[in-house]
Amino acid sequence: MAVAEGEKAPDFTLPASNGEEVTLSDFKGKNVVLYFYPKDMTPGCTTQACDFRDKHEEFQDLDAVILGVSTDPLARHEKFIDKYGLPFLLLADEDHKAAELFDVWKLKKNFGKEYMGIERSTFILDKEGTLVKEYRKVKVKEHIEEVLSYIRENLK
Repeated sequence: MAVAEGEKAPDFTLPASNGEEVTLSDFKGKNVVLYFYPKDMTPGCTTQACDFRDKHEEFQDLDAVILGVSTDPLARHEKFIDKYGLPFLLLADEDHKAAELFDVWKLKKNFGKEYMGIERSTFILDKEGTLVKEYRKVKVKEHIEEVLSYIRENLK
């Protein structure tokens, strides 16, 4: 059962790159950009993370927190953060429970092989924790600008 726009986002707790356990509902009072991505250090995911990094201050100015989620372990997240200077938290969803809550754990096909993995998706939550916008099957190019524009225009 996927969460729908206009509904309260499902809560979860995951280990975060700051060494703490992070619970989604802890960010009540802030806008949240929750993005699920397939894998650290891959070309599309690196571009996406760096785009979020480059616009991080603009998100902060809009009272928005960025949280990246993949099934990578914390050690890999730390290398990704160090290599690219990422200023936001990455969450380790190794058992893909959060990905399943948001219905982004999907059967994927690549080079003739089928496997389960994260479908690149972004969810925007308002300050009350309500899902106000979702982007599924995200294409990285210009996506961050689209997310910023949505927050600027809809979540003052």
